[in-house]
Amino acid sequence: MKRFVAIADGRVHEVGYREHVFEETFGMDISGYVKNLDTGEVEIVAEGQENDLLDLIKKINIIQRPIAVQSFHINWEEPTGAFSRFEIIRGDIQDETFERMDYAGKVLHSIDRKMDQSVNLQTVALDKMDQSLNLHNMTLDKMDQSLNLHNMTLEKQDRMLDKQDQMLEIGRETKEEIVGLRKDTGRYLEDEFREIKKKLSSIEDALVRAGIQV
Repeated sequence: MKRFVAIADGRVHEVGYREHVFEETFGMDISGYVKNLDTGEVEIVAEGQENDLLDLIKKINIIQRPIAVQSFHINWEEPTGAFSRFEIIRGDIQDETFERMDYAGKVLHSIDRKMDQSVNLQTVALDKMDQSLNLHNMTLDKMDQSLNLHNMTLEKQDRMLDKQDQMLEIGRETKEEIVGLRKDTGRYLEDEFREIKKKLSSIEDALVRAGIQV
């Protein structure tokens, strides 16, 4: 067991410093007291395990709005075991009333600060949501552009297929015309050959009758 007597000076009166010290002993096997001095300082007497006491010193020697400990003097002593628990020693009712009011102001200030932080976080979250929505809209726009390009490509392909179909139809018609022309030409030549053969046969007969051997 160890014991220390500490004197804290600075902004330690009427700012909830005693309540802060008291709260930091919660859950720790520390006994003693904290009280205001007429000099404007605060006295802390604590007994307990050395590690717990050192940890407590770190937590109460602070500058944390509205508390500002400017000096913190410690004297280590032998424990007396005179305390059963840790407590706040109060002064007269008027001083304690003002102290309570100041502590309530500290709590309200802390709540107000946390609300500001919450509003800032909400603002940041909304900004991020707006950015995400803008990115989403940009993505949709790009998808629309891509779909439009795809549709244009399909339309071009359809026009190309139509032209191919037209060319195939023209090719079929041309082929049919060529086939028909070949047939007509073939028939014409056959008729001409028959006429020529007839004429040659007539000439040959005439020559034979005239006594000319062919």
